[in-house]
Amino acid sequence: DRVWFGIPGRDSYSAGDIRDGLRRMGVHNDRAVLWFQHEFGIWPHSFQFVAMLKSLDMPKIVTLHTLHFQSQETEFGLRSEQHRFLRLLLPYVDAITVFTHGVRQAVVSAFPEYEDKVHVIKHGVHSYPEVSSLTHQEARERLNDYLLFDSGLDQDTKELLHRQRILTDPNTAVVGQTGFFSPSKGSDALFAVRDGLQESIPRKRIAAVRIGRSIDGPQRAHAERLRASQAGKCGFVVDIWLPQNMLPLAQRAFDINLYWPEECTQSGVLAHALGAGAIIAGRDLEGVGETLRESGQPVDVSLARLLGKIRSVTTNTELREMIETKTLEYAAELSWENQARQHRQVAETVWAQASAGEEQRLPLPLDVPTVVASSVSETR
Repeated sequence: DRVWFGIPGRDSYSAGDIRDGLRRMGVHNDRAVLWFQHEFGIWPHSFQFVAMLKSLDMPKIVTLHTLHFQSQETEFGLRSEQHRFLRLLLPYVDAITVFTHGVRQAVVSAFPEYEDKVHVIKHGVHSYPEVSSLTHQEARERLNDYLLFDSGLDQDTKELLHRQRILTDPNTAVVGQTGFFSPSKGSDALFAVRDGLQESIPRKRIAAVRIGRSIDGPQRAHAERLRASQAGKCGFVVDIWLPQNMLPLAQRAFDINLYWPEECTQSGVLAHALGAGAIIAGRDLEGVGETLRESGQPVDVSLARLLGKIRSVTTNTELREMIETKTLEYAAELSWENQARQHRQVAETVWAQASAGEEQRLPLPLDVPTVVASSVSETR
């Protein structure tokens, strides 16, 4: 009863729309902190976005989801478009939050005068205790049952999975990947890793399983190309939508989740995998690299070197267990509950600063919500 859906669209919005939403929710401008979730795809017109913020006379925070810090376009690591946007934005907000220390360093290097406005709040991690307590074999058998009996998968793929026993044979190691079938996800690398791993561990069967959903023509064409490339090989392309309860189970079922996308700022997919206690081998780039390093996962800038690390994890049970323990510790530390507390702390700081000119600093009322303007991000 305290949610308002009223932002007209990506190309048509204004401060008046936000004020209308606040009135409808019964929130007074002088008793609220307004918090925006920003991605360039959601808010594509930077001048329009900043003009809206400038016209809202209340404390404002923006979480920036898609900033880079290893770009060659500027000396700070930001992309040129991002640098221009921040130059416009920073004077008209009370704080921004970013997901990584790398991004914070890039922003502070470019705009040292606004250092106090830049806060790091890491991407929250889901909690899946029932899934993370499963052995890989138990998770694989449950995923196998889902794919064969409940997923609506085409009959040919079902029969192939059943005949090959990819998910039920204990001597088969599965390298997997989830998410939409966008070419930018780097699914070709998944099958290259499978081939290289099979060559280096000939005594063990290695399978690659790509599960995801194609949502448009180009993605369907990409999925079909991947499927055709694996004809006669131990590589499976499964074009289905994984429901929310099955996504972490699939990630737990894979011996290795390979993550090698072109864009590596941050990822909701990783938030699910980490909470499932899954092992993720990924690209040491931008925010994804920072996240995987901090959670103890194997990472590298080179796919060839990463293959060697994947081989070590695949053949060393003690190493696997050590990584899983570190992963679950990281997931607990960055739980949504803990990250919510950090958001609250930033909101209280901004409120106190905004109230500093008054005779008495008023604490942010506990019964007044922070109002968040955002859109749904990709998680699967």
